[in-house]
Amino acid sequence: MAVTIEWYIALSTILFTLGALGVLLRRNAIIIFMSVELMLNSANLLLVAFAHHLGDATGQVLVFFVMTVAAAEVAVGLALIVAIFQSKKSIDIGDVNLLRG
Repeated sequence: MAVTIEWYIALSTILFTLGALGVLLRRNAIIIFMSVELMLNSANLLLVAFAHHLGDATGQVLVFFVMTVAAAEVAVGLALIVAIFQSKKSIDIGDVNLLRG
């Protein structure tokens, strides 16, 4: 039994849905951050699957750039989370609006 493109589409849809639910339902900044990364990786999976299916390397090159942007996002996002934790001793998203003044 060969793995077809439909399997990759289904897996990517499941991963993206789980990531979107994590962003919408959770209050913890780390969990939201991980959910966004899960959504990016599901998009990367689809890009690589379609690139392989079509026999074109363009999707794989685009995945390389998405991974580069995701690495920069991790650096900036974790720095922000650490700064918020140092000032508020919590990483709850509800406390972020209390950073005024």
